[in-house]
Amino acid sequence: MTAMDGLEDAAAETPARPKLEYPFGEPPGAGETREVAPGVIWVRMPLPFVLQWINLWLIEDGEGYALVDTGVATEATREHWRSILANVLKGRPITRVICTHMHPDHIGLAGWFTRKFECRLWMSRLEYVTCRMLVADTGREAPEEGVRFYRAAGWDEDALDSYRVRFGGFGKAVSRLPDGIRRLSDEEVIDIGGRPWAIVTGNGHSPEHVCLWQKELNVFISGDQILPRISSNVSVFPTEPDGDPLTDWIFSCEKLHDVVTGNPLVLPSHNEPFYGLQARARHLVDGHERTLARIEKRLAQGEKRVVDLFGALFARTIGPDILGMATGETIAHLNCLLVRGKARVRIRDDGVAYYSAAA
Repeated sequence: MTAMDGLEDAAAETPARPKLEYPFGEPPGAGETREVAPGVIWVRMPLPFVLQWINLWLIEDGEGYALVDTGVATEATREHWRSILANVLKGRPITRVICTHMHPDHIGLAGWFTRKFECRLWMSRLEYVTCRMLVADTGREAPEEGVRFYRAAGWDEDALDSYRVRFGGFGKAVSRLPDGIRRLSDEEVIDIGGRPWAIVTGNGHSPEHVCLWQKELNVFISGDQILPRISSNVSVFPTEPDGDPLTDWIFSCEKLHDVVTGNPLVLPSHNEPFYGLQARARHLVDGHERTLARIEKRLAQGEKRVVDLFGALFARTIGPDILGMATGETIAHLNCLLVRGKARVRIRDDGVAYYSAAA
């Protein structure tokens, strides 16, 4: 649902992170704002997840402000927004809601804003359609396909029972979506407040993630596509068990490295604004390649379940709170190795998948 720390356990093998520049020091508190570029305002909201904060952005847009991402649909977030609308915007309206992608911390209050200000939701088609699909699962029983997927990963019965209980919770953090959108597409240029903002899309963390680039201001709103201190979660889910989002993610990082030129001020959804986009994109790609090599080495030792490989990806103990994300990310790496011909998988009679290095 949100980005998670992707630090590996083999720290000695990991080159030093690139030195990034953080120009703004201490971030604003909940319900507070800070201007980071002419007409661009940083808003920071708390999250009820492992990751505790999200950055949101207001861009001056004629008589009001365009809002980029909204925060999760909780009453606490609404209260913080009411304070900002009254004390910072001082009655100026939200002219449009732009969502980088469909995760609840980004789209949670989109419907609330679009109804309140009678404005439109702007986002990519795949993100909107996927969000509508997931919201429709609210209240449903967990599908048997999902149970088989997580059993194959090596989950025990307690974990599977927890999955059954928690299934369908996505829509609880998302206010009722508008029934239509203004579609955003890769390489499109949109006008916000008299300035051209280029749309740059990426994949892997979500289906068709939107970033926004304003060359004259030298500002790049990266969403979750590039984060400075953590690696965004790249996962496989039961809806597409053979998917290869990690290859998409690596390609997207390389794309941003090459397409977004210069040294823009990067406005990420988590952590602080920073300079050093190209170095960070390259470091993220290299980190995943090192992780793939580490998993391949472990598979050469003999067959492994998904849950046996967490230590190759994460430096922390994987508890129930992040078991789903850790499983999805591990499978993403394994599926990438399968596509590359570096691994193979065997399903045993009990339904559990065992992976090994390709012969």
